[in-house]
Amino acid sequence: MRSMHRFRFLSALLLAGALAACGHAPIGQSAPPKLVVFMAVDGLPQRQVVDYRQQLAPDGLARFLDRGAWFANANYGYAYTVTAAGHASMLTGTYAYRHGIIGNDWRNLETGEVQYCTGDARYHYIGNPTGKLDGTSPNNLLVETVGDVLKRSNPRSKVIGISGKDRGAILPAGKTCTAYMYMSKSGQFASSTFYMKEHPAWVDAFNAARPADRYFKQSWQPVLADAAYAQSLPDEQPWFLIKGARLPMTMGAAQDKPDGAYYGALLRSPFVDEMALQFARAAIKGEALGQDDAPDILTVSLSGHDYVNHAFSAESRLSHDHLLHLDRLFQAFFEDLDAMVGKDNYVAVLTADHGFMPAPETSLAAGRNAGRQSASQTLARVNAALAQKFGAGTWAKFFSASALVLDHRLIDERKVDRLAVQEEARALLLKEEGIAMVYTRDELAGNTRAGAPLFDQMRKSWNAQRSGDLQVALKPYWMFTSSSSTTTHGSPHPYDTNVPILFYGPHWVKPGMVSERVETSGVAPTLASMLKIAPPATSEGKVLPIVAADAR
Repeated sequence: MRSMHRFRFLSALLLAGALAACGHAPIGQSAPPKLVVFMAVDGLPQRQVVDYRQQLAPDGLARFLDRGAWFANANYGYAYTVTAAGHASMLTGTYAYRHGIIGNDWRNLETGEVQYCTGDARYHYIGNPTGKLDGTSPNNLLVETVGDVLKRSNPRSKVIGISGKDRGAILPAGKTCTAYMYMSKSGQFASSTFYMKEHPAWVDAFNAARPADRYFKQSWQPVLADAAYAQSLPDEQPWFLIKGARLPMTMGAAQDKPDGAYYGALLRSPFVDEMALQFARAAIKGEALGQDDAPDILTVSLSGHDYVNHAFSAESRLSHDHLLHLDRLFQAFFEDLDAMVGKDNYVAVLTADHGFMPAPETSLAAGRNAGRQSASQTLARVNAALAQKFGAGTWAKFFSASALVLDHRLIDERKVDRLAVQEEARALLLKEEGIAMVYTRDELAGNTRAGAPLFDQMRKSWNAQRSGDLQVALKPYWMFTSSSSTTTHGSPHPYDTNVPILFYGPHWVKPGMVSERVETSGVAPTLASMLKIAPPATSEGKVLPIVAADAR
């Protein structure tokens, strides 16, 4: 009997050693994908994917919808749905209350100084000028991503982030990875000195070809005939950010040669996204991504749709056509991925950082209660009323991200009850026409209003160290007034929270449509499961129900 136990023990040791040596899944399970291609379309609401499905190319987004897995009711689980918060959430599996990216920017609670989400004055862009609030590092991200876990698990793995926006490149990649972003003054893609001292040769070669200049005087033409856009708002709406905007649209129409204004305007077109995917192809080739048994991750965030939607709204023909252009770009990209990496060697994922609110003009025409709330006028009214009750002074200092910040020094100097000021400020905010809910620092920190309207979403957007005293959410179809946007996002309402989650990879993904409600926090642990690594330590998401049985 003792010899039999010894035989079993030795056999178990030999099996464990064999599995550790191969570095892959147990026998009978699939190996990890050689490459994860994680894509985000900035500002893409789920409704656009569904509404335009019959107009998609055969192998662009339709690859996911027809042969992959997709979710009809995927949502962000927090309230302040903006670009940086979404990109920080995608591959961390958690939200701002843990990862710390409470907005695209926020203010220092003591000094009022603006802090940009990926700003870090210690570093600068390589070969390009760097502004004070430009994004150069992931220092403000407080937690790790799937890419960070992968690199720690296998130092041979590479993780690269690419985007038209710095925050779209830096935040999904993570704290120990590499990011490249579009330079809107030069038309180049560049990294920063946080990541490296100089670019590798393939990046220099890509930039030397001046790819952005190819679009000078090129026209953005509609993909389909005019009748195909009947469900969308016609061009040249009087409330468009750019008056008279219509298709076709010529790039650099007002310039004699490519310049900073031209390179910046490319962000509001399909061409910046085409360049980002060209750069992604160059990265795959230049870094040999997906070419060995150490899995790699490539994140690509396409920024153009967000710029188009801010200027013209997601209901416009320009936005409709922009998505159709993206769809055709995906089809060409997938064809190249199949050739470069092997069609059975990678997993592709597509999601968005947030949806989009219909323009107030569109909602008003549909009979909805909608409008624009001025943050500066709101602040002035609140301060006037607080001064009337508690004495002269600026009791509310500013809005930061999605919260109002009180002047605690003034409250202490005047020996006024902080809670009394806080409650009065809340009551004043709730009198504003466009404001739906307000919760206080004490309620959010203590989680004392769990289950109350919007509370759970608002708590997950609030960070104890970085957020203000009164967290605010607007009513549906209301937005804070902006000089740079005709419409926006940033609310806890479904048009902002409901985004696509699409997966493709036959060896790892169980195809089909999933109708149950899921949260975007599930993407990170799902990819970790496919890569055979632990999820990020602070991930709170559940593995999505699309992982093939032999890929778990």
